[in-house]
Amino acid sequence: MSVSLSARVGTADLVVAGILWGTGGLLGTLVQRWTHLSPIAVAAVRLAVGGLLLVGLCVLTRRAIPRGAPAWRRIGAIAVLAPVFQGCYFGAVALSSVSLATLITIGMSPVVVALAEYLTGRRALDRTRACGLALALTGLALLVGTPGADGSAALWGAAMALGAATAFAVLTVIAAVPVPGLDPVTGTGAGFTAGAVLLALPAAMTSTTIDPNLPGVLGALALGLFPTAIAYTLYFRGLTGAGAGAGALLALLEPLTGTLLAVLFLDERLGLVGWFGAALLSLALVTAGLAAEDPDEALRIREQAG
Repeated sequence: MSVSLSARVGTADLVVAGILWGTGGLLGTLVQRWTHLSPIAVAAVRLAVGGLLLVGLCVLTRRAIPRGAPAWRRIGAIAVLAPVFQGCYFGAVALSSVSLATLITIGMSPVVVALAEYLTGRRALDRTRACGLALALTGLALLVGTPGADGSAALWGAAMALGAATAFAVLTVIAAVPVPGLDPVTGTGAGFTAGAVLLALPAAMTSTTIDPNLPGVLGALALGLFPTAIAYTLYFRGLTGAGAGAGALLALLEPLTGTLLAVLFLDERLGLVGWFGAALLSLALVTAGLAAEDPDEALRIREQAG
C-alpha cells in the first residue's frame, strides 16, 4: 500500500475529529439538562461558541482576513450547510427517534459522498471502498438498533435525516478541495459564527425557559471547544489530505465514541448485538484509514475524467 504523508496526516486529523465529535452527544445532553435549552438552541450555542472561539484565535494570531470570491463562497457554504445539517438532524430526532435519525444521517453521509465522487469522476468506487461502506452501514445499524418510531411522523423524520445527511455530505465534498488563502481555522470560525446567526431565531422560538448556571456555562464552553471548534477544524484540514470518502466514513467514529461514553457515563446498556455492531464499525473505520486518498492518485483520476 502506498499512501502519501499528507494522506496519513489527514487520516490522523479525521480520527481525532471523529473521536471529539463523539463527546458532543454527552456534552449536548448535559448542557440541555442543565440549562433547559431546546435541541435547536443547543445547536445554535454550539456553533456560536465554537465559531467565536476560532474567530478570537484568528484575531490573536493575526491571521489574514479572507480575500477573494472563492474564500467567501466557501465561508458562505459552511454558514449555510452547518445549520441546515444541525437543524435537520434535530428535527429528525423530534419527529422520529434518536436511533432512526442517527442511522440515516450518519449512515447515509458516506454513501452520498461515494456516489458524488464516483459520478463526478473524482474517485473510483473500488472493492475496498465498497466493502468499507457495507461494513459501516451494517455495524451502524446493529450499534444503533431498531428504530423506535412509526407512522407519518417517522417518514417526515426520515426525510429530514436524509436532508441532514445530504448537507453533511455536500459540506464534506466541498471542504475536501482547498481554497487558496483560506485556512481551516479562519473558514470554520467565520462560517460557524454566521451559521449561529442563522439559527438564532429558531433557537429563540423553541426555548421558552432558560436556566443559566455555572455547570451549564462550562458545559457550553466545552461543547463549543472540543467537538466543534477543534473537531471541525481538524476535519476540514484532514479532508484535503485523506479525501472526502475517508472523511465521511471516519465520521462514523462519532456514534461509536458517543455510544461508549453513554455506556460509561449515562448508565446506558449495550447488548451483544450492539457490541458486534461496534466491532464491525471499527473494522470499517480501519478500512477507511487504509484506503485514505492519495492526492496524486486523485489528481490522475480527475485528469483522466476531464
